[in-house]
Amino acid sequence: MQPSSENQSLTHLNERGEARMVDVSGKQASYREAIALAQVRMLPATFAAIQAGNAPKGDVLGTARIAGIMAAKQTSQLIPLCHPLPISKVEVLLTPDSQLPGYQIRAEVTTKAETGVEMEALTAASVAALTLYDMAKGLEKSIQIESIRLLSKTGGKSGDYLLQE
Repeated sequence: MQPSSENQSLTHLNERGEARMVDVSGKQASYREAIALAQVRMLPATFAAIQAGNAPKGDVLGTARIAGIMAAKQTSQLIPLCHPLPISKVEVLLTPDSQLPGYQIRAEVTTKAETGVEMEALTAASVAALTLYDMAKGLEKSIQIESIRLLSKTGGKSGDYLLQE
């Protein structure tokens, strides 16, 4: 496969158009933060059962929070070409939203490293949402995971980013 001029600007492709891990060894470590969001929509009865602590599998929200934290720490093993990073902080918040009904999930990850933690934050939010589904699927199979996205990131050559909603 011949590289196109478009491929030459993609950092995860070598000069032959093959996937590669980017070399960040020449970059300075700096403070990086990323925040990702997801939402989980469900029937009102499912939402009420989770809120009341009446799910068959137990602590739905606590388990989802821990799963999100664990996932952020394992991102480089899950996503090809991701760098393993020294993560300083992972915070996963599951906020009830009666308007959905369901939960808003916010994952915040920080590090001091040569590359950013966007993938770690997105992975944390995604796995927390998947775990919420797994813990509550005995109540409802039609739970929907929606709108997984990066809210913001700081640091790095590309600068800061804030989602414009």
